[in-house]
Amino acid sequence: MKLLTILGTRPQFIKAATLSREISKHKEIKEIIVHTGQHYDENMSSIFFNELKISKPNYFLDIGNKSHGVMTGQMMEKIEKVALKEKPDWIIVYGDTNSTLAGAIVASKIKVKLAHIEAGLRSFNMNMPEEINRILTDRVSTILFCPSKRAVKNLKDENFPYKLSDCTNQLILNIGDVMLDGVNFYKKLISKPKISYDLNLDLNNYILCTIHRAENTDNIIKFISIFKALKKISKDKKIIIPIHPRTKKIIKQLGLNTKNLVIIEPVRYLEMLWLINNCALVMTDSGGLQKEAFFFKKKCITLRNETEWVELVECGANILAGTNKQKILKSYYSILKRKINFSLFNLYGTGKAATNIIKTLLNH
Repeated sequence: MKLLTILGTRPQFIKAATLSREISKHKEIKEIIVHTGQHYDENMSSIFFNELKISKPNYFLDIGNKSHGVMTGQMMEKIEKVALKEKPDWIIVYGDTNSTLAGAIVASKIKVKLAHIEAGLRSFNMNMPEEINRILTDRVSTILFCPSKRAVKNLKDENFPYKLSDCTNQLILNIGDVMLDGVNFYKKLISKPKISYDLNLDLNNYILCTIHRAENTDNIIKFISIFKALKKISKDKKIIIPIHPRTKKIIKQLGLNTKNLVIIEPVRYLEMLWLINNCALVMTDSGGLQKEAFFFKKKCITLRNETEWVELVECGANILAGTNKQKILKSYYSILKRKINFSLFNLYGTGKAATNIIKTLLNH
């Protein structure tokens, strides 16, 4: 069996590494990895692949820093050429990026079975490009690998599964979250990084914060409101912010005073896991970091008005604070008082998602 895996962002490579390790146990499976180049930076260097024990891509398409339409169109053209050459049995896509959508459309057009990992997620905000990508990808997928019960429910509420052809019906499966598999593997490799000494961190008494979503960085009012809230909170606890290039640019453009905020350059994945594991609280607008906080039994404040990980809010581990300064501050003081028994919640499976995925693909 031949699998063609489409990846375009750093988080996707981290998720795919888990599946690749499982694939390596099966001599009857050959995986071909395509990196679209959607997000390419120094962290996608040989150091990144070596650190995380990830196989280097078989194809690098070098498509990035373009508008959504141009990017997706160019990806489709090049992915199709690779797929026609390699003749895979399955095309594998992850999550909700432009790379995901491009791979899904190609698979549906050339009649290759499509597996969508992280299917069924919904933020219910159609202004988010990611929401469009995930909905369209789900619609043409052969197998929908869901990370949670909520994801399955979302699909059922939208009348999934559909009949794809006379002989193929969509299959919906809750197989757990591959990110949990990954965290369980990588946390064994974590050692105390040099950065922890450089920052003189008081373990379990600092806040880890990331801000990168365009809806926050491209809206000056929202960004300044978040920034003012962080400045206020920083008088109470040290805030560590691994800075995203987009965020760094807007801070410079606005001439904002970053005093009392500990802004650092982007960190490697294992360093990030160490920072999560040893912080008191996570504040973020990232979807992946919300879950990683949960996996490390850390409370989280989400700097968005909605999340695709609704179950984290429902169990109390996450507060949707939005971007209003007063609401963020209220959420901060509220979540500090919360006592959460994380062991009560089994939201994302048992860490065997990759095993479940491979078994399913081999049987279909």
